[in-house]
Amino acid sequence: MQYPEPITQLIASYMKLPGIGQKSATRLAFYTLGMDEEDVTGFAQALIAAKRDLQFCSICGNITENDPCIICQDTSRDQTTVLVVEQSKDVMSMENTHEYHGLYHVLHGVLSPLNGQGPDDINITSLVTRLQDHSDISEVIVATNANSEGEATAMYLARLLKPAGIKVTRLAHGLAVGSDIDYADEMTLIKAVEGRTEL
Repeated sequence: MQYPEPITQLIASYMKLPGIGQKSATRLAFYTLGMDEEDVTGFAQALIAAKRDLQFCSICGNITENDPCIICQDTSRDQTTVLVVEQSKDVMSMENTHEYHGLYHVLHGVLSPLNGQGPDDINITSLVTRLQDHSDISEVIVATNANSEGEATAMYLARLLKPAGIKVTRLAHGLAVGSDIDYADEMTLIKAVEGRTEL
């Protein structure tokens, strides 16, 4: 027995989301059917507004309502450092620490040859142009994830930018606060030793 067409289409729509398979999509579809019509309308309007009203900042690539974004417009921020992240959500994670006060650059992905994603497929060209146009930027902090694609992207950026005399640094990696050494994998321990600090 097949579901009515509207439910089938709703399930198919949910399955387009990352990490949502057939069972999860079906559960979400039936949950949506049980919602008040006002809530469903609000949900649909929020989806449409996010897609219609948001854009990427022409300077840093972060998601924003206004171009340039509020961070790029903020002249009180440190104009000499740019922190490079993979996605816009990473900007918010860094901002929530209240420790970094420089600028950002969002790559919208990482280098992944296995997935056919090279330098031209992510937001690297605009970073190079930005650094050429703003000679006051002296340091680029690479904050890509600590996996093979993130490391490859960090190494590529370092090779690309260092000849221009720009300091390229990487966020420290290592043991998480509260973790036990005996549960850490070898790479985490190596990074922890390399990133050690003086007490």
